[in-house]
Amino acid sequence: MQSKSISIAVIKRLPRYYRYLGELLAHDVVRISSKELSEKMGVTASQIRQDLNNFGGFGQQGYGYQVEYLYTEIGKILGLDKKNNLIILGAGNLGMALTNSTGLQKRGFEVIGIFDINPEVVGTSVRGIPVMHVNELEQFIKTHQVDMAALTVPKAVAPTLAADIVKWGVKAIWNFAPTDLQLPPDVVQENVHLTESLMRLSYKKKAAEEEKK
Repeated sequence: MQSKSISIAVIKRLPRYYRYLGELLAHDVVRISSKELSEKMGVTASQIRQDLNNFGGFGQQGYGYQVEYLYTEIGKILGLDKKNNLIILGAGNLGMALTNSTGLQKRGFEVIGIFDINPEVVGTSVRGIPVMHVNELEQFIKTHQVDMAALTVPKAVAPTLAADIVKWGVKAIWNFAPTDLQLPPDVVQENVHLTESLMRLSYKKKAAEEEKK
């Protein structure tokens, strides 16, 4: 079903569908039409149907979408039907925030280790998860199932650290460092550049102010 190429724009919308459907489930909504879902999400009903048709459609004409079923199927598409073991590289504020996020565990992302070089945090634990020295990183990766790594380290060390963990077997990197990583083609990455996001917000604010003039 997913052998054809799916556009990045569609993939970016899938987590939003998953989140909104989860909220509907929490309010005991059994079914919903593409029109009703579009009104909640600010996406056209046509766009919703086109997006979901990439994966088989899931809806019935005149009935709409069965919320629980669609929520489950999108979860499978996103790979959320299985647990993903995650390590956090960098025990600063952002690394700690990720570790303490209950949302990660609810979505099946299990933090199994945190790594840093700061002697003040190495040897401590967060939510029962040990903070280890980066010198232990290679051995840890080689002896544990590490599905993903979150990179919350300074820009200067991010490329070298990323290259090392890829060499040791990590194939998926969640990159929060303000730099683009040059990785082998068989390694996937998701970049979260917070300052770039803030600059996009600044642009939208400026554009909205100019429209009012």
